[in-house]
Parts: sequence; C-alpha cells; structure tokens
Amino acid sequence: MMLTASQHKALSFIREYIASNGYSPSFSDIATGLGIKSRGVVHRYVHALADSGHIRLAPGRQRNIQLNDENRADSYTLPFLGQIAAGQPIEAIESMQTINASEKLYGENRYALKVKGDSMIDAGILDGDIVIIEHKPTAHNGDIVVALVDDAEATLKRFRKADNDKVELIPENSEMVTMVYHQSQVAIQGVLVGQFRTYN
Repeated sequence: MMLTASQHKALSFIREYIASNGYSPSFSDIATGLGIKSRGVVHRYVHALADSGHIRLAPGRQRNIQLNDENRADSYTLPFLGQIAAGQPIEAIESMQTINASEKLYGENRYALKVKGDSMIDAGILDGDIVIIEHKPTAHNGDIVVALVDDAEATLKRFRKADNDKVELIPENSEMVTMVYHQSQVAIQGVLVGQFRTYN
C-alpha cells in the first residue's frame, strides 16, 4: 500500500520518537509533533501505517506502536577471516568463511535503540552505540533491560529484583547510584541481546 505524504511524515515522526526515547509515542504525542489538532486524523494515519505493514499495534498497551522491520535482509554477509588477538599475539590464520550479520542481530521480536549517555560504560556500552533489544515483559536478575519508569521515561540499566516488591535499576558507571522503584512503577520493555558501534 502506497503511503500519502502525511502518512510518511507520521511514520518518520514515530521512528524518530522511538529512536530518541526508547518507547513509542502516544496518539497525543504524534498529534503534537505533527501539529495536528484532531486525534481522529492521527488515528487514521496510525491505522493506515498498520494496514500497510509499516507498524503493528500491540493490544492492551497504552503505548502500543511497534515498528516492523521493512528492510529485513536474511543474506547480509561479511567475510569472516578468523580471530584477532586482544591480549597476546596469535598466529594469523585466514578463513574463507562468511558471517551472516542479519542472522546474528535480527529476530522477529527484536528492535534497535541508540544509546544516549554514559550510565552503562563499565559494561562496554558507550554513548552512540546501537543496542539490540529483544522485546519481552520480564527479565532475570542481572539482565540489562530497557525499563519504562512511571509509563514516562525509558532507561537502559541492569535489572535486579529486591525485597519488599522493589526493583533496582543499576547503572554500570561507578559515579552513578542505583535507582530503586516499587515494581508497579517499572515495566520491562525488553532485554539486551547485542550491540554494535561504528567508527566512521
């Protein structure tokens, strides 16, 4: 289904909002961002995007817009030339294998986010990195998660259940303190499964 210019604009706004905030916009957010007074118009745009396969709407959630992967490529491969020493030098042995990048990162229930800030630097997650998240509503102690706090702000932190129905969101930065919330304040949006960064 071909999109109108207005629908393209709505899709671009949704993509940018999710990339910046880590969670989807509400219909009110979209209306404000696009300068639209009628929520009915936003409703039509969103459902047109869902009908065209650009997004999907998760039932039973307030922020229910999820992006579909429009550019899935099952055959993105790179030459895999072997190992490189990060400690003692090792013998260089060339391999003629390939590695499928999409196979390592892609999944039916995964999405990508760009990291802002340095709260996870001790876990090797730097400002500007792209993290791959598997969408799931639960996590185990020690998982690095995307957590939505008070249905307003999303953050990437290490997760731990504490006593008395408390949840700890732990930064991997020795200069920052652990955040403690009642479990009713925290909704797990997904668990970290990979990351990548570029240098150019």
